[in-house]
Amino acid sequence: MEPLTRAEKHLLLHEAREAIELTANHQFLSPLHIQEYPQTLQAKGASFVTLTIEGQLRGCIGSLEAHTSLIEDVRAHAVHAAFEDYRFPPVSVEEVKKISIEISRLTPAEPLAYQHPSDLPTLLHPQVDGVILKDGSRRATFLPQVWEQLPDPKMFLGHLCEKMGASKRLWELKMLEVFIYHVEDFHE
Repeated sequence: MEPLTRAEKHLLLHEAREAIELTANHQFLSPLHIQEYPQTLQAKGASFVTLTIEGQLRGCIGSLEAHTSLIEDVRAHAVHAAFEDYRFPPVSVEEVKKISIEISRLTPAEPLAYQHPSDLPTLLHPQVDGVILKDGSRRATFLPQVWEQLPDPKMFLGHLCEKMGASKRLWELKMLEVFIYHVEDFHE
């Protein structure tokens, strides 16, 4: 994955902020003219948009797989993070100016092979790996940035199991499907 240029990052952050501002003010988003953007932003891409106010999470939504152009993906997730993250009420007009936007562009996820549950913590790279755990129809992910709050791999995995709706110890008790990915993240 080619790194984004400073100008491309700026464009993505601008589109995310504009989409949030317009939606907060009950205005329609104008259609994107994809062909006017750099090729990298026209290409399919997967992203997460994280919103914070004074360092506190205010919304985070994204996708693990690329389904649409990166520019469209970021714009849609900015709106969803601001107004549809079930953990928070919709962002108010007054909050829009206080919000800081972070965008994480994801590489495709790759399966992580392991032989025994006890091996799993040793195979993860803190601060580097985004991790997806899957158990049947349940699935959860943590972006690499979550390692800042949960630097211990066992704790990281336990919280990820809880996020998936399972026991904190599930990863220790059975083999799960595990995938890793990396991100290029940037913020305002």
